[in-house]
Parts: sequence; C-alpha cells; structure tokens
Amino acid sequence: MTDHDQPTPAPVVPGALADLLEHLLTEIENARAVPLSSSVMINQEEMLESLHQAAEGLPEELRAARWMVRERETYIARTNEKAKKILTDAKAESERLVSDNYIVQEAVEEANTLIRNAENEAQRIRLEAEDYAERHLNEAENILGELYRYVTEARAELHKSLPPAPEPQGT
Repeated sequence: MTDHDQPTPAPVVPGALADLLEHLLTEIENARAVPLSSSVMINQEEMLESLHQAAEGLPEELRAARWMVRERETYIARTNEKAKKILTDAKAESERLVSDNYIVQEAVEEANTLIRNAENEAQRIRLEAEDYAERHLNEAENILGELYRYVTEARAELHKSLPPAPEPQGT
C-alpha cells in the first residue's frame, strides 16, 4: 500500500459536535437488527435532525471547503464539457480540411487534365494550320511558276528578232 491508499485519520472535532457524533454512532450501533438481514432500523427523523445539527456545528472552514469542493466539481464538469466541444469541433474541422484537401486534389487533377487536353488541341490546330498554309503556299508557288513561265515566254517573244524593217523607197 502507498501513502495514498492508507485511510486518512478522522479529524478531531471539538466539544459538542464530538458529543453529537458519539451519540449518532451509539444510536446506529445499538439499533435493532432487521430480521434475516444485516440492516438495522433507526428513526429516520431523529437521525436526520441529529445530522443537520452536526452539519450546523461544523466549523466555517469545513463548510467553505465543502462549497469549494462543489465549485471545483462544477468547474471540472464545465471544463470537461468545453474540452468535449473543442474535440468535437476539432474533429469536424479536421474532416472538413481533409475533405477540402480531396476537393483541391481533384480540382488540380481536373485542371491538369484540361491543360493537357488544351495543349494537345493547340498542337493539333497548329499542325493543321501549318498543313493548310503549306498547301496554299504550294498552290501559290505553282501559280507563280506558271505566271513566271508565261512572263518569260512573253518577253522572249517580244525580244525575238523581228524581220528587218522594209527600207524606205525613194531614195
């Protein structure tokens, strides 16, 4: 047994209060036994009156101590309730944050997917635009090539030696 397990000795109660407690103990010890039971019969009114007198005879410090104990128990109960509320709120906030985290992760994944799709679409459009431009530039090159040939032929025709001009008569 430790020091905490040993019963504390009963406090010494002065004067009339000690006599009253002795009287209560004697009454209980000498009370009639209930047949076939370990219980005893006592006069409830007398016992309660004696106990009330004993309580009134307690020193003010003991009453203050009892009041402090009740206040302490009330304070502990309120503190425990606050602690339970804080824990409940913390769990709810934790669940909300975890849920928000999942939502953010899903949003990031969705955004990344949209970005990849947009980049792929942009590359596809860019390649199609390059193909379109290449086709039209080839067509323009062919047309310009034919036009160049036509201009060259026309110039050659223009510079072809013309038959000599007839000499003027009459000289």
